[in-house]
Amino acid sequence: MGEAKEEAVHAIIEFVKAPDMFQCDLLGLPAVGQLEKDAKYALVYQLLNIFLTQRLDAYLEFQAGNSTLMKSYGLVHEDCITKIRLMSLVDLGSNESGQIPYDHIKDTLRINDDEVELWVVKAITAKLIECKMDQMNQVVIVSRCTERIFGQHQWQSLRSKLATWRGNVASLISTIQANKVVEEGSQAMQGMAIR
Repeated sequence: MGEAKEEAVHAIIEFVKAPDMFQCDLLGLPAVGQLEKDAKYALVYQLLNIFLTQRLDAYLEFQAGNSTLMKSYGLVHEDCITKIRLMSLVDLGSNESGQIPYDHIKDTLRINDDEVELWVVKAITAKLIECKMDQMNQVVIVSRCTERIFGQHQWQSLRSKLATWRGNVASLISTIQANKVVEEGSQAMQGMAIR
């Protein structure tokens, strides 16, 4: 059991350190779940939870009280800030109405006005979001976001979208077939009229 916990901690730390990994399903693993109530590793579990389900404010609060712990695992604060800012931006994109005001990004990421578009571009470059920036209205229009975790809620959402798409495709096929029958009928009528 101790070895599983050690491996779970290692996986969590590697996820947090990885500058290009923004999605994982570690929270659902039993070995990781055991860390939540473990006196020695509860803070590591809490850190993972912050990176997968919360935003920059929660990370900064955690880091302020646990900077020694983070250093002991080789976590660099500036690297963690960069990663959690990107993940917070993704969270904004998935939780909003498809539009994120620049001011909301600025406040959530704790950045200056002139840095908003830079962070949006970083998120696009990392393939975390697909969006357009409306500079006139100071809003980001999100068309797709990467999910930080893919759990039950995401599966249900996917199922619903697939069912909708399936219905739309069936309706389209039905419409095409009906139009084909009408077209063939009118061609037959034209053929009879010519004779």
